[in-house]
Amino acid sequence: MSAWIDKGELARLFGSAASRYWLTVFPCVRHEIRRWRRRASEIPDPDLRRLALTTQQSERGNLEGAAAFAVLAPFTRCSTVVRALVAFQAIYDYVDALSEQPNADPKSNGAQLHQALLDALDLQASHRDYYAHCQSLDDRGYISGLIGACRSAFGALPSYAVVTEPALRSVERMVVYQALNHEHPGGSHHALARWASAQTPPSTGLRWWETGAGAASSLVVFALIAAASQPAVSACEAVATEDAYFPWIGALHVLLDSLIDRPEDAQIGQHSLVDHYASPREAAARLRTITAHAMRSTASLPMGAQHALILAAMTSFYLSAPQASSAYACLARAEVLATMGSLAKPTMLVLSARRAVGRLAAGASGRLHGRGAAGPG
Repeated sequence: MSAWIDKGELARLFGSAASRYWLTVFPCVRHEIRRWRRRASEIPDPDLRRLALTTQQSERGNLEGAAAFAVLAPFTRCSTVVRALVAFQAIYDYVDALSEQPNADPKSNGAQLHQALLDALDLQASHRDYYAHCQSLDDRGYISGLIGACRSAFGALPSYAVVTEPALRSVERMVVYQALNHEHPGGSHHALARWASAQTPPSTGLRWWETGAGAASSLVVFALIAAASQPAVSACEAVATEDAYFPWIGALHVLLDSLIDRPEDAQIGQHSLVDHYASPREAAARLRTITAHAMRSTASLPMGAQHALILAAMTSFYLSAPQASSAYACLARAEVLATMGSLAKPTMLVLSARRAVGRLAAGASGRLHGRGAAGPG
């Protein structure tokens, strides 16, 4: 556990954050998810409609996790922050999935699609042809609707102008990372390695793929959107938030995602960041080091204890997944949880229980579906 949070304070903060999330934030999340599911179902192009709906369903955990940052916002601005967070993450999930589809120019296609993330936070930007490198497709304003929703909510927050510069800088890193990551599917990543090496802050000792992971993470944007909900954020505080999340917290986020997705990435031929480690033991040691830095980085932030709890919740989201117990991932899982100590115990209990309930519900639904499918006669 972070030395600056004692156990009594941890219990109080966890109880407060959990009740705030489930009673205030989560109902707003469900509303936003239903809203964007309706919009996705209206997309005329069948391939885009299927991709949008499938992505929303498979990445629902991303949407709920993004909204967790709304616990940092004043109560009166909670729903506004949730609208911005869910819209931004929905854009990221959708364009990322679309950029992974076969394309004659994957680098240009990925860069063009991911421009939507920049436009979502730039209140002065004009909408672009995000599908310029795809076949002619009609999404009936799905992307532009998400961008408009994010802009409207973000621009309504009192300190949005203060956080816009570091937020756009963070998104620029995300866009470049995604373009380079999709440049040669299943092939060389030399250009990504060169770029990420140049982005590595001096004296951090990060490997290029670890810096790349930090650049790819959307968590810094979520933290800045949440910060914008406060009435008097200084430019120094906004930059401190960016520095805490890039590279350390963001690197842990995307490396854990890569760790969990490793079997699926291997199956479909996607680039896996954790495969750059020489062995599971090296991956575990590096993730332990990055976890320690990520935990320390929260201490310098306003509402640092709440940021630490969000970090623990993010970590637990991945490490409570069944894939985290695989032969490759189990050592890293143990090292990360040992480094987090008591900080992760409450969130691991809650998320593990929620996954167990979800599996039971899915099993019951499957059994009912099986009986219904058999039917009479």
